Amino acid sequence: MPQFLMGLGFITFTATVVIVGDYVLKLAADRGHGAFSVAVGLGVLLYAVSALLWFAAMRHLTLGQAGVAYSMLTLVALALIGALFFGERLGLRECAGIGCALTAMLLMVRVG
Repeated sequence: MPQFLMGLGFITFTATVVIVGDYVLKLAADRGHGAFSVAVGLGVLLYAVSALLWFAAMRHLTLGQAGVAYSMLTLVALALIGALFFGERLGLRECAGIGCALTAMLLMVRVG
């Protein structure tokens, strides 16, 4: 169990870093920044850091568990950020997708 929780912690931190990177890149895109702007560079740097965190998570979780947890966390967070900060619509299809992601996470958890 401690291995799983350690891995889940790494995945949560990895997803948080990527989510911040995605937010920075979305702001840069919406503001018309070029590919070599500071904002895009920061987004790329955050993605690079997340790759190192992902490597650490792989020591504690199966690839399937890590993939589902990461996908679920980023899907939910980015959908909410899109709706709250960028005025994007969360319709029935998006809500159903979030529900499926949460269900997948529950199915993939192996304790013990």
